[in-house]
Amino acid sequence: MFSRYQDQVIERYVKEAVQVTAVLRLPLVALIALLGPVIPVRDHWLPFLFQGLLVAYGAAAAGWLWWVFKRPIGQWAGWSSTVFDLLALLTLCAASGGATSLLLPVFFLLPVAVAFLYRPGLTATLGVGVAVGYLAVWLLFVVRDDDVDLHIEVYLYFGFLLWLAAATTGLSFVLVRRSATVAALLETREQLVTQSMGTEERERQRLAEALHDGPLQNILAARMDLEEALEKHADPSVAAAESTLRETAAQLRSTVTSLHPQVLAQLGLTPALRELAEQYARRGGYELRMRLTDVSRPGCESLLYRVARESLANINKHAHASNVEVELSATAEEITLTITDDGVGFDPTILSHRVAEGHIGIASQYLRVESWGGSFDVVSSPGTGTRVVVRIPPGSEKNR
Repeated sequence: MFSRYQDQVIERYVKEAVQVTAVLRLPLVALIALLGPVIPVRDHWLPFLFQGLLVAYGAAAAGWLWWVFKRPIGQWAGWSSTVFDLLALLTLCAASGGATSLLLPVFFLLPVAVAFLYRPGLTATLGVGVAVGYLAVWLLFVVRDDDVDLHIEVYLYFGFLLWLAAATTGLSFVLVRRSATVAALLETREQLVTQSMGTEERERQRLAEALHDGPLQNILAARMDLEEALEKHADPSVAAAESTLRETAAQLRSTVTSLHPQVLAQLGLTPALRELAEQYARRGGYELRMRLTDVSRPGCESLLYRVARESLANINKHAHASNVEVELSATAEEITLTITDDGVGFDPTILSHRVAEGHIGIASQYLRVESWGGSFDVVSSPGTGTRVVVRIPPGSEKNR
Protein backbone atom coordinates (compact mmCIF):
# COMPACT_ATOMS: atom_id res chain seq x y z
CA MET A 1 0.00 0.00 0.00
CA PHE A 2 2.79 2.41 0.90
CA SER A 3 4.63 1.83 -2.39
CA ARG A 4 1.40 2.53 -4.28
CA TYR A 5 0.98 5.90 -2.60
CA GLN A 6 4.65 6.73 -3.07
CA ASP A 7 4.43 5.93 -6.78
CA GLN A 8 1.31 8.11 -7.08
CA VAL A 9 3.02 11.05 -5.37
CA ILE A 10 6.18 10.70 -7.44
CA GLU A 11 4.20 10.33 -10.66
CA ARG A 12 2.28 13.52 -9.89
CA TYR A 13 5.42 15.53 -9.13
CA VAL A 14 7.34 14.14 -12.11
CA LYS A 15 4.49 15.13 -14.42
CA GLU A 16 4.58 18.67 -13.06
CA ALA A 17 8.37 18.84 -13.53
CA VAL A 18 8.10 17.56 -17.10
CA GLN A 19 5.40 20.13 -17.90
CA VAL A 20 7.45 22.99 -16.43
CA THR A 21 10.59 22.02 -18.35
CA ALA A 22 8.51 21.61 -21.53
CA VAL A 23 7.30 25.21 -21.15
CA LEU A 24 10.83 26.52 -20.44
CA ARG A 25 12.34 24.65 -23.40
CA LEU A 26 10.72 26.91 -26.02
CA PRO A 27 12.25 30.18 -24.67
CA LEU A 28 15.61 28.37 -24.50
CA VAL A 29 15.33 27.44 -28.19
CA ALA A 30 14.48 31.07 -28.98
CA LEU A 31 17.55 32.28 -27.10
CA ILE A 32 19.77 29.80 -28.93
CA ALA A 33 18.33 31.07 -32.21
CA LEU A 34 19.59 34.57 -31.31
CA LEU A 35 23.16 33.27 -31.23
CA GLY A 36 23.35 33.44 -35.03
CA PRO A 37 22.84 37.22 -35.24
CA VAL A 38 25.07 37.79 -32.18
CA ILE A 39 28.01 35.63 -33.34
CA PRO A 40 27.64 34.41 -36.93
CA VAL A 41 28.13 30.72 -37.48
CA ARG A 42 31.28 30.03 -39.46
CA ASP A 43 30.56 29.25 -43.05
CA HIS A 44 32.87 26.26 -43.16
CA TRP A 45 31.04 24.69 -40.24
CA LEU A 46 27.74 24.33 -42.14
CA PRO A 47 25.52 27.11 -40.74
CA PHE A 48 22.53 25.74 -42.63
CA LEU A 49 22.93 22.46 -40.75
CA PHE A 50 22.94 24.38 -37.48
CA GLN A 51 19.80 26.27 -38.45
CA GLY A 52 18.07 23.10 -39.63
CA LEU A 53 18.90 21.30 -36.41
CA LEU A 54 17.64 24.26 -34.40
CA VAL A 55 14.36 24.37 -36.34
CA ALA A 56 13.92 20.62 -35.78
CA TYR A 57 14.68 21.07 -32.08
CA GLY A 58 12.11 23.87 -31.82
CA ALA A 59 9.46 21.83 -33.62
CA ALA A 60 10.13 18.85 -31.36
CA ALA A 61 9.92 21.13 -28.29
CA ALA A 62 6.55 22.51 -29.43
CA GLY A 63 5.20 19.01 -30.13
CA TRP A 64 6.42 17.77 -26.76
CA LEU A 65 4.76 20.72 -25.00
CA TRP A 66 1.42 19.79 -26.57
CA TRP A 67 1.89 16.11 -25.70
CA VAL A 68 2.65 16.54 -21.97
CA PHE A 69 -0.43 18.73 -21.43
CA LYS A 70 -2.85 16.73 -23.57
CA ARG A 71 -1.79 13.12 -23.11
CA PRO A 72 -0.93 10.94 -20.11
CA ILE A 73 2.78 10.60 -19.51
CA GLY A 74 4.79 8.08 -17.54
CA GLN A 75 8.01 8.30 -15.58
CA TRP A 76 9.92 7.71 -18.81
CA ALA A 77 9.00 11.19 -20.00
CA GLY A 78 11.41 13.04 -17.71
CA TRP A 79 14.60 11.18 -18.45
CA SER A 80 13.86 10.69 -22.15
CA SER A 81 13.26 14.41 -22.70
CA THR A 82 16.46 15.25 -20.82
CA VAL A 83 18.47 12.76 -22.87
CA PHE A 84 17.01 14.32 -26.00
CA ASP A 85 18.02 17.80 -24.73
CA LEU A 86 21.57 16.59 -24.13
CA LEU A 87 21.84 15.01 -27.59
CA ALA A 88 20.36 18.10 -29.23
CA LEU A 89 22.78 20.37 -27.40
CA LEU A 90 25.78 18.23 -28.33
CA THR A 91 24.70 18.22 -31.97
CA LEU A 92 24.12 21.98 -32.05
CA CYS A 93 27.48 22.63 -30.42
CA ALA A 94 29.22 20.43 -32.97
CA ALA A 95 27.59 22.34 -35.85
CA SER A 96 27.69 25.86 -34.44
CA GLY A 97 31.28 26.93 -35.05
CA GLY A 98 31.87 30.36 -33.56
CA ALA A 99 28.61 30.30 -31.63
CA THR A 100 29.77 27.34 -29.60
CA SER A 101 31.22 29.46 -26.82
CA LEU A 102 27.77 30.88 -26.08
CA LEU A 103 26.05 27.52 -26.20
CA LEU A 104 28.26 25.86 -23.61
CA PRO A 105 26.60 27.44 -20.51
CA VAL A 106 23.39 25.64 -21.44
CA PHE A 107 25.06 22.44 -20.20
CA PHE A 108 24.70 23.80 -16.66
CA LEU A 109 20.91 23.96 -17.00
CA LEU A 110 20.37 20.31 -17.77
CA PRO A 111 21.27 18.74 -14.38
CA VAL A 112 18.85 21.10 -12.65
CA ALA A 113 15.98 19.82 -14.80
CA VAL A 114 16.95 16.22 -14.09
CA ALA A 115 16.91 16.76 -10.31
CA PHE A 116 13.13 17.04 -10.26
CA LEU A 117 12.60 13.56 -11.72
CA TYR A 118 12.66 11.97 -8.24
CA ARG A 119 15.23 9.40 -9.32
CA PRO A 120 18.60 10.04 -7.59
CA GLY A 121 20.38 7.29 -9.54
CA LEU A 122 19.10 8.63 -12.85
CA THR A 123 19.99 12.19 -11.79
CA ALA A 124 23.56 11.14 -11.03
CA THR A 125 23.90 9.24 -14.30
CA LEU A 126 22.57 12.04 -16.49
CA GLY A 127 24.48 14.66 -14.50
CA VAL A 128 27.78 12.87 -15.10
CA GLY A 129 26.72 12.40 -18.73
CA VAL A 130 26.24 16.16 -19.09
CA ALA A 131 29.72 16.81 -17.67
CA VAL A 132 31.28 14.24 -19.97
CA GLY A 133 29.34 15.67 -22.91
CA TYR A 134 30.70 19.13 -22.16
CA LEU A 135 34.24 17.77 -22.15
CA ALA A 136 33.58 15.78 -25.32
CA VAL A 137 32.52 18.96 -27.14
CA TRP A 138 35.77 20.64 -26.24
CA LEU A 139 37.76 17.60 -27.34
CA LEU A 140 35.92 17.80 -30.67
CA PHE A 141 36.94 21.47 -31.00
CA VAL A 142 40.57 20.61 -30.21
CA VAL A 143 40.63 17.84 -32.82
CA ARG A 144 38.96 19.78 -35.62
CA ASP A 145 40.54 23.24 -35.02
CA ASP A 146 44.30 23.61 -34.83
CA ASP A 147 43.98 27.00 -33.12
CA VAL A 148 41.85 25.65 -30.24
CA ASP A 149 43.57 24.36 -27.08
CA LEU A 150 42.21 22.55 -24.04
CA HIS A 151 42.54 25.34 -21.47
CA ILE A 152 42.61 24.82 -17.72
CA GLU A 153 39.22 26.56 -17.58
CA VAL A 154 37.73 23.63 -19.44
CA TYR A 155 38.74 21.24 -16.66
CA LEU A 156 37.52 23.74 -14.07
CA TYR A 157 34.06 23.90 -15.72
CA PHE A 158 34.11 20.14 -16.03
CA GLY A 159 34.62 20.00 -12.26
CA PHE A 160 31.78 22.48 -11.74
CA LEU A 161 29.48 20.26 -13.77
CA LEU A 162 30.46 17.21 -11.72
CA TRP A 163 29.78 19.18 -8.54
CA LEU A 164 26.42 20.25 -9.95
CA ALA A 165 25.62 16.62 -10.71
CA ALA A 166 26.39 15.70 -7.09
CA ALA A 167 24.33 18.62 -5.76
CA THR A 168 21.30 17.85 -7.89
CA THR A 169 21.54 14.18 -6.97
CA GLY A 170 21.39 15.19 -3.32
CA LEU A 171 18.42 17.45 -4.09
CA SER A 172 16.66 14.57 -5.85
CA PHE A 173 17.34 12.32 -2.85
CA VAL A 174 15.79 14.89 -0.49
CA LEU A 175 12.73 15.22 -2.74
CA VAL A 176 12.29 11.45 -2.78
CA ARG A 177 12.50 11.32 1.01
CA ARG A 178 9.87 14.03 1.30
CA SER A 179 7.59 12.27 -1.16
CA ALA A 180 7.97 9.10 0.90
CA THR A 181 6.87 11.03 4.00
CA VAL A 182 3.85 12.40 2.14
CA ALA A 183 3.02 8.88 0.93
CA ALA A 184 3.19 7.55 4.49
CA LEU A 185 0.84 10.28 5.70
CA LEU A 186 -1.57 9.52 2.86
CA GLU A 187 -1.54 5.84 3.75
CA THR A 188 -2.24 6.60 7.41
CA ARG A 189 -5.09 8.89 6.45
CA GLU A 190 -6.57 6.26 4.15
CA GLN A 191 -6.49 3.68 6.94
CA LEU A 192 -8.19 6.07 9.35
CA VAL A 193 -10.85 7.12 6.84
CA THR A 194 -11.46 3.52 5.77
CA GLN A 195 -11.91 2.41 9.37
CA SER A 196 -14.21 5.38 10.01
CA MET A 197 -16.27 4.58 6.93
CA GLY A 198 -16.62 0.93 7.90
CA THR A 199 -17.58 1.77 11.47
CA GLU A 200 -20.10 4.39 10.33
CA GLU A 201 -21.67 2.02 7.80
CA ARG A 202 -22.04 -0.75 10.39
CA GLU A 203 -23.53 1.65 12.94
CA ARG A 204 -25.98 3.02 10.38
CA GLN A 205 -27.11 -0.47 9.46
CA ARG A 206 -27.39 -1.52 13.10
CA LEU A 207 -29.40 1.59 13.99
CA ALA A 208 -31.66 1.20 10.94
CA GLU A 209 -32.39 -2.42 11.83
CA ALA A 210 -33.04 -1.49 15.46
CA LEU A 211 -35.48 1.28 14.48
CA HIS A 212 -37.21 -0.92 11.92
CA ASP A 213 -37.59 -3.98 14.14
CA GLY A 214 -38.37 -2.05 17.35
CA PRO A 215 -40.05 1.37 17.48
CA LEU A 216 -41.45 1.24 13.94
CA GLN A 217 -43.14 -2.12 14.49
CA ASN A 218 -44.57 -0.94 17.82
CA ILE A 219 -45.99 2.19 16.18
CA LEU A 220 -47.50 0.16 13.34
CA ALA A 221 -49.09 -2.25 15.86
CA ALA A 222 -50.52 0.64 17.91
CA ARG A 223 -51.87 2.23 14.74
CA MET A 224 -53.63 -1.02 13.79
CA ASP A 225 -55.24 -1.13 17.26
CA LEU A 226 -56.46 2.41 16.84
CA GLU A 227 -57.84 1.65 13.38
CA GLU A 228 -59.79 -1.28 14.83
CA ALA A 229 -61.08 0.96 17.60
CA LEU A 230 -62.20 3.56 15.06
CA GLU A 231 -64.10 0.92 13.11
CA LYS A 232 -66.10 0.08 16.26
CA HIS A 233 -66.57 3.62 17.54
CA ALA A 234 -65.66 6.91 15.81
CA ASP A 235 -63.80 9.19 18.20
CA PRO A 236 -62.07 12.43 17.09
CA SER A 237 -59.29 12.07 19.67
CA VAL A 238 -58.60 8.50 18.59
CA ALA A 239 -58.60 9.60 14.93
CA ALA A 240 -56.11 12.35 15.74
CA ALA A 241 -53.88 9.85 17.56
CA GLU A 242 -54.07 7.47 14.59
CA SER A 243 -53.11 10.30 12.22
CA THR A 244 -50.15 11.22 14.42
CA LEU A 245 -48.99 7.61 14.50
CA ARG A 246 -49.28 7.44 10.70
CA GLU A 247 -47.05 10.51 10.30
CA THR A 248 -44.59 9.19 12.87
CA ALA A 249 -44.37 5.84 11.07
CA ALA A 250 -43.70 7.66 7.77
CA GLN A 251 -40.98 9.72 9.42
CA LEU A 252 -39.39 6.62 10.91
CA ARG A 253 -39.45 4.87 7.54
CA SER A 254 -37.74 7.89 6.00
CA THR A 255 -35.12 7.86 8.74
CA VAL A 256 -34.49 4.14 8.31
CA THR A 257 -34.16 4.60 4.54
CA SER A 258 -31.73 7.48 5.04
CA LEU A 259 -29.60 5.45 7.44
CA HIS A 260 -29.49 2.34 5.27
CA PRO A 261 -31.47 2.61 2.04
CA GLN A 262 -33.02 -0.71 1.16
CA VAL A 263 -33.27 0.17 -2.52
CA LEU A 264 -29.49 0.58 -2.61
CA ALA A 265 -28.94 -2.76 -0.89
CA GLN A 266 -31.48 -4.60 -3.04
CA LEU A 267 -31.40 -2.95 -6.50
CA GLY A 268 -28.12 -1.05 -6.73
CA LEU A 269 -26.82 2.47 -7.19
CA THR A 270 -28.75 3.72 -10.21
CA PRO A 271 -32.30 3.03 -8.88
CA ALA A 272 -31.26 4.32 -5.46
CA LEU A 273 -29.97 7.59 -6.91
CA ARG A 274 -33.16 8.02 -8.93
CA GLU A 275 -35.34 7.56 -5.83
CA LEU A 276 -33.08 9.81 -3.74
CA ALA A 277 -33.04 12.63 -6.30
CA GLU A 278 -36.82 12.51 -6.78
CA GLN A 279 -37.34 12.56 -3.01
CA TYR A 280 -35.17 15.69 -2.58
CA ALA A 281 -36.75 17.33 -5.63
CA ARG A 282 -40.21 16.97 -4.08
CA ARG A 283 -38.95 18.57 -0.89
CA GLY A 284 -37.00 21.33 -2.65
CA GLY A 285 -39.61 22.17 -5.24
CA TYR A 286 -37.16 22.51 -8.14
CA GLU A 287 -37.11 21.05 -11.65
CA LEU A 288 -35.10 17.83 -11.77
CA ARG A 289 -33.32 16.34 -14.76
CA MET A 290 -31.56 13.00 -14.55
CA ARG A 291 -29.22 11.12 -16.87
CA LEU A 292 -28.38 7.94 -15.02
CA THR A 293 -26.45 5.08 -16.60
CA ASP A 294 -26.85 1.61 -15.16
CA VAL A 295 -23.54 0.93 -13.41
CA SER A 296 -24.48 -2.45 -11.91
CA ARG A 297 -23.14 -2.97 -8.36
CA PRO A 298 -19.74 -1.29 -7.99
CA GLY A 299 -17.89 -1.50 -4.71
CA CYS A 300 -18.07 2.30 -4.36
CA GLU A 301 -21.89 2.48 -4.56
CA SER A 302 -22.40 3.35 -0.89
CA LEU A 303 -19.85 6.13 -1.11
CA LEU A 304 -21.39 7.65 -4.23
CA TYR A 305 -24.84 7.44 -2.66
CA ARG A 306 -23.64 9.32 0.42
CA VAL A 307 -21.99 11.99 -1.74
CA ALA A 308 -25.22 12.45 -3.70
CA ARG A 309 -27.29 12.65 -0.51
CA GLU A 310 -24.98 15.24 1.04
CA SER A 311 -24.91 17.34 -2.15
CA LEU A 312 -28.68 17.25 -2.62
CA ALA A 313 -29.22 18.08 1.06
CA ASN A 314 -26.96 21.13 0.66
CA ILE A 315 -28.95 22.21 -2.42
CA ASN A 316 -32.21 22.00 -0.48
CA LYS A 317 -30.78 23.90 2.49
CA HIS A 318 -28.73 26.62 0.83
CA ALA A 319 -28.94 26.81 -2.97
CA HIS A 320 -32.49 28.11 -3.60
CA ALA A 321 -32.19 26.42 -6.99
CA SER A 322 -34.80 26.28 -9.73
CA ASN A 323 -33.12 23.50 -11.74
CA VAL A 324 -30.98 20.57 -10.65
CA GLU A 325 -29.32 18.00 -12.89
CA VAL A 326 -27.98 14.64 -11.72
CA GLU A 327 -25.76 12.59 -14.03
CA LEU A 328 -24.22 9.17 -13.51
CA SER A 329 -21.88 7.63 -16.09
CA ALA A 330 -19.24 4.95 -16.13
CA THR A 331 -16.19 3.77 -18.04
CA ALA A 332 -13.92 0.82 -17.39
CA GLU A 333 -11.62 3.09 -15.34
CA GLU A 334 -14.02 5.23 -13.30
CA ILE A 335 -17.59 6.10 -12.35
CA THR A 336 -18.54 9.78 -12.58
CA LEU A 337 -21.28 11.45 -10.57
CA THR A 338 -22.16 15.04 -11.48
CA ILE A 339 -24.70 17.20 -9.64
CA THR A 340 -25.36 20.68 -10.99
CA ASP A 341 -27.70 23.40 -9.73
CA ASP A 342 -28.49 26.96 -10.79
CA GLY A 343 -28.76 28.28 -7.26
CA VAL A 344 -27.03 31.11 -5.45
CA GLY A 345 -23.63 29.43 -5.46
CA PHE A 346 -20.86 30.10 -2.95
CA ASP A 347 -17.14 30.68 -2.63
CA PRO A 348 -15.45 27.24 -2.42
CA THR A 349 -12.63 28.73 -0.33
CA ILE A 350 -15.01 28.94 2.65
CA LEU A 351 -15.13 25.13 2.88
CA SER A 352 -12.06 25.07 5.11
CA HIS A 353 -13.69 27.62 7.43
CA ARG A 354 -16.87 25.54 7.54
CA VAL A 355 -14.81 22.53 8.59
CA ALA A 356 -13.17 24.58 11.33
CA GLU A 357 -16.65 25.52 12.56
CA GLY A 358 -17.60 21.85 12.78
CA HIS A 359 -19.57 21.51 9.50
CA ILE A 360 -17.76 18.50 8.08
CA GLY A 361 -20.44 16.94 5.87
CA ILE A 362 -19.02 17.72 2.44
CA ALA A 363 -15.43 17.64 3.74
CA SER A 364 -15.86 14.12 5.11
CA GLN A 365 -17.17 12.98 1.71
CA TYR A 366 -14.16 14.61 0.07
CA LEU A 367 -11.79 12.61 2.28
CA ARG A 368 -13.69 9.40 1.62
CA VAL A 369 -13.54 9.90 -2.13
CA GLU A 370 -9.82 10.61 -2.01
CA SER A 371 -9.20 7.58 0.19
CA TRP A 372 -10.90 5.46 -2.48
CA GLY A 373 -8.44 6.87 -5.05
CA GLY A 374 -10.96 9.24 -6.67
CA SER A 375 -11.32 12.98 -7.17
CA PHE A 376 -13.86 15.44 -5.76
CA ASP A 377 -14.22 18.78 -7.57
CA VAL A 378 -16.53 21.62 -6.56
CA VAL A 379 -16.94 24.46 -9.06
CA SER A 380 -18.95 27.41 -7.81
CA SER A 381 -19.03 31.15 -7.30
CA PRO A 382 -21.65 33.49 -5.85
CA GLY A 383 -24.59 33.84 -8.20
CA THR A 384 -23.55 31.16 -10.71
CA GLY A 385 -24.74 27.93 -9.14
CA THR A 386 -22.66 24.93 -8.14
CA ARG A 387 -21.29 21.91 -9.94
CA VAL A 388 -20.03 18.88 -8.02
CA VAL A 389 -18.07 16.27 -9.99
CA VAL A 390 -16.93 13.05 -8.33
CA ARG A 391 -14.84 10.46 -10.15
CA ILE A 392 -14.09 7.15 -8.42
CA PRO A 393 -12.55 3.87 -9.57
CA PRO A 394 -15.41 1.37 -9.39
CA GLY A 395 -13.59 -1.21 -7.27
CA SER A 396 -14.69 -4.80 -7.07
CA GLU A 397 -18.32 -5.58 -7.80
CA LYS A 398 -20.43 -6.21 -4.73
CA ASN A 399 -22.06 -9.52 -4.07
CA ARG A 400 -25.76 -9.47 -4.85
